[in-house]
Amino acid sequence: MKLLTGNANRALAAAIAGYLDVKLTNASVRRFADEEVFVEIHENVRGEDVFVVQSTGFPANDNLMELLICIDALRRASARRITAVVPYFGYARQDRKPGPRTPISAKLVANLVTAAGANRVLSVDLHAGQIQGFFDIPTDNLYAAPVISADITARYGGRNLMVVSPDVGGVVRARALSKRLANAPLAIVDKRRERPGESEVMNIIGDVAGRSCVLVDDIVDSAGTLCNAAAALMEAGAEEVVAYVTHGVLSGGAVARVEGSVLRELVITDSIAASPAVAEATKIRQLTIAPLLGEAIKRIADESSVSSLFD
Repeated sequence: MKLLTGNANRALAAAIAGYLDVKLTNASVRRFADEEVFVEIHENVRGEDVFVVQSTGFPANDNLMELLICIDALRRASARRITAVVPYFGYARQDRKPGPRTPISAKLVANLVTAAGANRVLSVDLHAGQIQGFFDIPTDNLYAAPVISADITARYGGRNLMVVSPDVGGVVRARALSKRLANAPLAIVDKRRERPGESEVMNIIGDVAGRSCVLVDDIVDSAGTLCNAAAALMEAGAEEVVAYVTHGVLSGGAVARVEGSVLRELVITDSIAASPAVAEATKIRQLTIAPLLGEAIKRIADESSVSSLFD
Protein backbone atom coordinates (compact mmCIF):
# COMPACT_ATOMS: atom_id res chain seq x y z
CA MET A 1 0.00 0.00 0.00
CA LYS A 2 1.18 3.53 -0.85
CA LEU A 3 -0.09 6.88 0.44
CA LEU A 4 0.31 9.94 -1.78
CA THR A 5 -0.78 13.49 -1.02
CA GLY A 6 -1.22 16.75 -2.85
CA ASN A 7 -0.77 20.16 -1.26
CA ALA A 8 -4.35 20.67 -0.01
CA ASN A 9 -3.91 19.16 3.47
CA ARG A 10 -0.47 17.69 4.06
CA ALA A 11 -0.92 17.71 7.84
CA LEU A 12 -3.93 15.38 7.61
CA ALA A 13 -2.10 13.09 5.15
CA ALA A 14 0.89 12.91 7.53
CA ALA A 15 -1.42 12.05 10.44
CA ILE A 16 -3.06 9.28 8.39
CA ALA A 17 0.39 7.95 7.46
CA GLY A 18 1.30 7.96 11.16
CA TYR A 19 -1.84 5.99 12.02
CA LEU A 20 -1.07 3.43 9.30
CA ASP A 21 2.65 3.37 10.14
CA VAL A 22 3.64 4.01 6.52
CA LYS A 23 5.67 6.76 4.89
CA LEU A 24 4.13 9.22 2.47
CA THR A 25 5.11 8.42 -1.10
CA ASN A 26 8.03 10.53 -2.29
CA ALA A 27 6.58 12.84 -4.93
CA SER A 28 6.73 16.44 -6.14
CA VAL A 29 3.47 18.35 -6.63
CA ARG A 30 4.50 21.79 -7.81
CA ARG A 31 3.69 24.66 -10.16
CA PHE A 32 5.37 25.91 -13.31
CA ALA A 33 5.87 29.65 -13.72
CA ASP A 34 2.44 30.00 -15.37
CA GLU A 35 0.79 28.10 -12.44
CA GLU A 36 0.33 24.83 -14.35
CA VAL A 37 0.35 21.86 -11.98
CA PHE A 38 3.14 19.32 -12.40
CA VAL A 39 3.39 16.00 -10.55
CA GLU A 40 6.40 13.70 -10.46
CA ILE A 41 6.47 10.48 -8.42
CA HIS A 42 9.99 9.60 -7.27
CA GLU A 43 9.48 5.95 -6.36
CA ASN A 44 8.13 2.82 -8.00
CA VAL A 45 4.34 2.35 -7.71
CA ARG A 46 3.88 -0.41 -10.32
CA GLY A 47 1.33 -2.93 -9.06
CA GLU A 48 0.72 -1.00 -5.84
CA ASP A 49 -2.54 -0.15 -4.08
CA VAL A 50 -2.26 3.67 -3.92
CA PHE A 51 -4.40 6.10 -1.91
CA VAL A 52 -4.30 9.78 -2.95
CA VAL A 53 -5.26 12.12 -0.08
CA GLN A 54 -6.51 15.46 -1.40
CA SER A 55 -9.41 17.63 -0.25
CA THR A 56 -10.89 19.97 -2.85
CA GLY A 57 -11.42 23.02 -0.67
CA PHE A 58 -10.11 26.54 -1.35
CA PRO A 59 -8.57 27.03 -3.86
CA ALA A 60 -10.99 24.39 -5.11
CA ASN A 61 -9.96 24.33 -8.78
CA ASP A 62 -6.21 24.15 -8.04
CA ASN A 63 -6.70 21.34 -5.54
CA LEU A 64 -8.99 19.47 -7.93
CA MET A 65 -6.42 19.69 -10.72
CA GLU A 66 -3.72 18.41 -8.37
CA LEU A 67 -5.93 15.42 -7.55
CA LEU A 68 -6.66 14.66 -11.21
CA ILE A 69 -3.01 14.96 -12.27
CA CYS A 70 -1.84 12.78 -9.35
CA ILE A 71 -4.32 10.11 -10.42
CA ASP A 72 -3.20 10.35 -14.05
CA ALA A 73 0.47 10.08 -13.03
CA LEU A 74 -0.27 6.95 -10.99
CA ARG A 75 -2.30 5.37 -13.78
CA ARG A 76 0.52 5.93 -16.27
CA ALA A 77 2.97 4.49 -13.72
CA SER A 78 0.93 1.25 -13.69
CA ALA A 79 -0.47 1.43 -10.15
CA ARG A 80 -2.72 -1.58 -9.58
CA ARG A 81 -5.55 0.34 -7.88
CA ILE A 82 -5.96 4.08 -7.26
CA THR A 83 -8.28 5.33 -4.51
CA ALA A 84 -9.07 9.06 -4.38
CA VAL A 85 -9.34 9.95 -0.69
CA VAL A 86 -11.26 13.25 -0.75
CA PRO A 87 -12.11 14.17 2.86
CA TYR A 88 -13.95 17.29 1.67
CA PHE A 89 -15.62 17.03 -1.75
CA GLY A 90 -15.67 20.69 -2.75
CA TYR A 91 -18.37 20.72 -5.43
CA ALA A 92 -20.86 18.67 -3.41
CA ARG A 93 -23.33 21.55 -2.93
CA GLN A 94 -23.86 21.72 -6.71
CA ASP A 95 -25.68 18.40 -6.71
CA ARG A 96 -28.85 19.45 -8.58
CA LYS A 97 -30.24 22.09 -10.95
CA PRO A 98 -31.50 24.95 -8.74
CA GLY A 99 -32.84 26.76 -11.81
CA PRO A 100 -32.90 26.62 -15.60
CA ARG A 101 -29.60 26.59 -17.53
CA THR A 102 -27.49 25.72 -14.47
CA PRO A 103 -24.95 22.88 -14.20
CA ILE A 104 -24.79 19.86 -11.92
CA SER A 105 -21.10 20.41 -11.17
CA ALA A 106 -20.83 17.59 -8.62
CA LYS A 107 -21.62 15.09 -11.39
CA LEU A 108 -19.08 16.75 -13.71
CA VAL A 109 -16.35 16.47 -11.05
CA ALA A 110 -17.29 12.82 -10.46
CA ASN A 111 -16.86 12.19 -14.19
CA LEU A 112 -13.47 13.93 -14.16
CA VAL A 113 -12.18 11.85 -11.25
CA THR A 114 -13.33 8.65 -12.96
CA ALA A 115 -11.90 9.66 -16.34
CA ALA A 116 -8.55 10.52 -14.75
CA GLY A 117 -8.23 6.88 -13.72
CA ALA A 118 -9.45 6.52 -10.13
CA ASN A 119 -10.76 3.06 -9.27
CA ARG A 120 -12.42 4.04 -6.02
CA VAL A 121 -13.40 7.13 -4.01
CA LEU A 122 -13.38 7.65 -0.25
CA SER A 123 -14.96 10.79 1.25
CA VAL A 124 -16.39 12.08 4.52
CA ASP A 125 -19.92 13.41 5.07
CA LEU A 126 -20.87 14.10 1.48
CA HIS A 127 -23.32 17.00 1.35
CA ALA A 128 -25.94 14.80 -0.33
CA GLY A 129 -26.12 11.02 -0.32
CA GLN A 130 -26.99 10.84 -4.01
CA ILE A 131 -23.49 12.05 -4.91
CA GLN A 132 -22.34 8.47 -4.35
CA GLY A 133 -24.48 7.60 -7.36
CA PHE A 134 -22.75 10.25 -9.49
CA PHE A 135 -19.65 8.04 -9.55
CA ASP A 136 -19.53 4.95 -11.74
CA ILE A 137 -16.89 3.47 -9.44
CA PRO A 138 -17.20 2.23 -5.82
CA THR A 139 -17.61 5.18 -3.44
CA ASP A 140 -17.40 5.05 0.35
CA ASN A 141 -18.98 7.89 2.32
CA LEU A 142 -17.62 7.95 5.87
CA TYR A 143 -19.39 9.71 8.75
CA ALA A 144 -17.67 11.98 11.27
CA ALA A 145 -20.46 11.31 13.80
CA PRO A 146 -18.41 8.84 15.92
CA VAL A 147 -15.61 11.41 16.31
CA ILE A 148 -18.06 14.23 17.02
CA SER A 149 -20.21 12.27 19.48
CA ALA A 150 -17.14 11.14 21.43
CA ASP A 151 -16.01 14.76 21.83
CA ILE A 152 -19.49 15.94 22.84
CA THR A 153 -19.71 13.18 25.46
CA ALA A 154 -16.27 14.02 26.84
CA ARG A 155 -16.91 17.78 27.09
CA TYR A 156 -20.65 18.15 27.58
CA GLY A 157 -21.74 14.71 28.74
CA GLY A 158 -23.13 15.79 32.10
CA ARG A 159 -25.32 18.59 30.74
CA ASN A 160 -28.94 18.77 29.64
CA LEU A 161 -28.19 18.25 25.93
CA MET A 162 -30.41 18.89 22.95
CA VAL A 163 -29.27 18.26 19.37
CA VAL A 164 -30.40 20.98 16.96
CA SER A 165 -30.53 20.92 13.16
CA PRO A 166 -29.95 24.41 11.69
CA ASP A 167 -32.43 23.64 8.90
CA VAL A 168 -35.04 21.08 7.90
CA GLY A 169 -32.66 19.41 5.42
CA GLY A 170 -30.23 18.39 8.18
CA VAL A 171 -32.75 16.55 10.36
CA VAL A 172 -31.51 13.07 9.36
CA ARG A 173 -27.94 14.03 10.29
CA ALA A 174 -29.06 15.52 13.61
CA ARG A 175 -31.21 12.50 14.44
CA ALA A 176 -28.28 10.14 13.80
CA LEU A 177 -26.13 12.14 16.21
CA SER A 178 -28.86 12.28 18.85
CA LYS A 179 -29.05 8.46 18.82
CA ARG A 180 -25.32 8.32 19.56
CA LEU A 181 -25.87 10.70 22.49
CA ALA A 182 -28.25 8.39 24.37
CA ASN A 183 -31.23 9.58 22.32
CA ALA A 184 -30.86 13.25 23.27
CA PRO A 185 -33.97 15.24 22.26
CA LEU A 186 -34.06 16.96 18.88
CA ALA A 187 -34.99 20.50 17.81
CA ILE A 188 -35.10 22.16 14.39
CA VAL A 189 -34.43 25.73 13.31
CA ASP A 190 -36.97 26.69 10.67
CA LYS A 191 -35.50 29.34 8.40
CA ARG A 192 -36.19 30.99 5.07
CA ARG A 193 -33.28 31.76 2.75
CA GLU A 194 -33.99 34.82 0.61
CA ARG A 195 -30.78 34.62 -1.46
CA PRO A 196 -27.57 32.51 -1.49
CA GLY A 197 -25.34 33.22 1.49
CA GLU A 198 -28.10 34.86 3.55
CA SER A 199 -30.58 33.27 5.93
CA GLU A 200 -33.38 34.51 8.14
CA VAL A 201 -34.34 32.48 11.17
CA MET A 202 -38.10 32.13 11.48
CA ASN A 203 -38.78 29.98 14.54
CA ILE A 204 -37.56 27.09 16.69
CA ILE A 205 -39.38 23.76 16.53
CA GLY A 206 -38.89 22.20 19.97
CA ASP A 207 -38.50 23.44 23.56
CA VAL A 208 -34.88 24.49 24.07
CA ALA A 209 -35.33 26.42 27.33
CA GLY A 210 -32.61 25.53 29.85
CA ARG A 211 -30.87 23.20 27.41
CA SER A 212 -27.27 22.97 26.23
CA CYS A 213 -27.92 23.05 22.49
CA VAL A 214 -25.61 21.31 20.02
CA LEU A 215 -26.01 22.61 16.48
CA VAL A 216 -24.83 20.01 13.97
CA ASP A 217 -24.19 20.43 10.24
CA ASP A 218 -21.93 19.08 7.50
CA ILE A 219 -20.53 22.35 6.05
CA VAL A 220 -20.00 25.81 7.53
CA ASP A 221 -19.12 28.37 4.85
CA SER A 222 -20.16 31.95 5.61
CA ALA A 223 -21.35 30.88 9.13
CA GLY A 224 -24.40 33.14 8.77
CA THR A 225 -26.89 30.31 9.27
CA LEU A 226 -25.08 28.96 12.35
CA CYS A 227 -24.71 32.34 14.01
CA ASN A 228 -28.35 33.30 13.32
CA ALA A 229 -29.53 29.93 14.60
CA ALA A 230 -27.41 30.27 17.75
CA ALA A 231 -28.88 33.72 18.43
CA ALA A 232 -32.44 32.41 17.96
CA LEU A 233 -31.78 29.50 20.33
CA MET A 234 -30.43 31.82 23.03
CA GLU A 235 -33.47 34.08 22.61
CA ALA A 236 -35.66 30.99 23.03
CA GLY A 237 -34.05 30.31 26.42
CA ALA A 238 -31.17 27.95 25.65
CA GLU A 239 -28.50 27.85 28.37
CA GLU A 240 -25.64 27.70 25.85
CA VAL A 241 -25.07 26.87 22.18
CA VAL A 242 -22.15 24.97 20.66
CA ALA A 243 -21.80 23.95 17.01
CA TYR A 244 -20.22 20.81 15.57
CA VAL A 245 -19.60 20.87 11.81
CA THR A 246 -17.63 18.36 9.75
CA HIS A 247 -16.19 20.67 7.08
CA GLY A 248 -14.98 24.12 8.11
CA VAL A 249 -14.90 26.01 4.81
CA LEU A 250 -15.15 29.34 6.69
CA SER A 251 -14.75 31.70 3.74
CA GLY A 252 -14.77 35.49 3.73
CA GLY A 253 -15.62 37.00 7.11
CA ALA A 254 -16.86 33.74 8.61
CA VAL A 255 -14.20 33.52 11.34
CA ALA A 256 -14.91 37.06 12.55
CA ARG A 257 -18.64 36.30 12.45
CA VAL A 258 -18.16 33.23 14.67
CA GLU A 259 -15.89 35.13 17.07
CA GLY A 260 -18.54 37.83 17.48
CA SER A 261 -21.48 35.43 17.85
CA VAL A 262 -23.20 33.97 20.92
CA LEU A 263 -21.74 30.53 20.11
CA ARG A 264 -19.74 29.06 22.98
CA GLU A 265 -17.53 27.35 20.42
CA LEU A 266 -17.49 25.99 16.88
CA VAL A 267 -15.88 22.57 16.52
CA ILE A 268 -14.78 21.44 13.05
CA THR A 269 -12.70 18.53 11.76
CA ASP A 270 -9.38 18.74 9.93
CA SER A 271 -10.92 17.60 6.62
CA ILE A 272 -9.86 21.07 5.41
CA ALA A 273 -6.51 22.52 6.48
CA ALA A 274 -6.93 25.33 9.01
CA SER A 275 -6.24 28.81 7.67
CA PRO A 276 -4.18 31.20 9.84
CA ALA A 277 -7.41 32.96 10.88
CA VAL A 278 -8.98 29.66 11.96
CA ALA A 279 -5.84 28.62 13.84
CA GLU A 280 -5.81 31.89 15.78
CA ALA A 281 -9.55 31.98 16.54
CA THR A 282 -10.49 31.55 20.20
CA LYS A 283 -13.94 30.07 19.52
CA ILE A 284 -12.94 27.54 16.83
CA ARG A 285 -11.47 24.13 17.63
CA GLN A 286 -10.43 21.28 15.32
CA LEU A 287 -10.91 17.54 15.79
CA THR A 288 -8.83 15.12 13.74
CA ILE A 289 -10.42 12.50 11.51
CA ALA A 290 -7.05 10.93 10.66
CA PRO A 291 -7.76 7.72 12.66
CA LEU A 292 -11.18 7.38 10.97
CA LEU A 293 -9.71 7.79 7.48
CA GLY A 294 -6.69 5.66 8.35
CA GLU A 295 -8.86 2.78 9.55
CA ALA A 296 -11.06 3.01 6.44
CA ILE A 297 -7.98 2.98 4.18
CA LYS A 298 -6.60 -0.03 6.06
CA ARG A 299 -9.88 -1.91 5.63
CA ILE A 300 -10.09 -1.10 1.93
CA ALA A 301 -6.52 -2.33 1.45
CA ASP A 302 -7.32 -5.50 3.42
CA GLU A 303 -10.60 -5.99 1.52
CA SER A 304 -12.58 -5.95 4.76
CA SER A 305 -15.78 -4.15 5.76
CA VAL A 306 -15.80 -0.35 5.94
CA SER A 307 -19.45 0.00 6.96
CA SER A 308 -18.82 -1.94 10.20
CA LEU A 309 -16.85 1.11 11.38
CA PHE A 310 -20.21 2.72 12.19
CA ASP A 311 -22.05 -0.23 13.72
